[in-house]
Amino acid sequence: MFITDLVTQTAAAPYALSLVFSGAVVIASVIPLGAARSQADFTMNDMKAPRAMFDRLPAWGKRASWAHQNSFEAFSLHAPAALLALIAVLQTGELQGLAIPAALLQPLLRLVYLPAYIANIPPLRGLCWASALLCTGILYIEGVKALLLP
Repeated sequence: MFITDLVTQTAAAPYALSLVFSGAVVIASVIPLGAARSQADFTMNDMKAPRAMFDRLPAWGKRASWAHQNSFEAFSLHAPAALLALIAVLQTGELQGLAIPAALLQPLLRLVYLPAYIANIPPLRGLCWASALLCTGILYIEGVKALLLP
């Protein structure tokens, strides 16, 4: 089975796409961080200690840096859940419950989370963060249920 088949032609497609889109969100989080660094007069000398320039970032740039860091944290939780769901589907067939909506909604929520964090909109940011975390939890639960319960 080719990787492209996983993404397009099997019951595992939503989970493979979730993994790909979640990774894309991490990469997308670099864009506002790069804009903030350019506004803080980033130079090649800053490459010696890129985190040292944090104090020069504007307030929104600091939030962009935190959102970028949080994207890695969220991905490190979500990637194993998506892989577990993908393996469960390949072993047992289809997952039950909210697994597919949760898999597809998580990257979307994380994508909305980025501008909500950078624009300093705490209620929306918190809602996106908690909902995306719930989606990840659903994938863990459904994947474990499919593999451990007949």
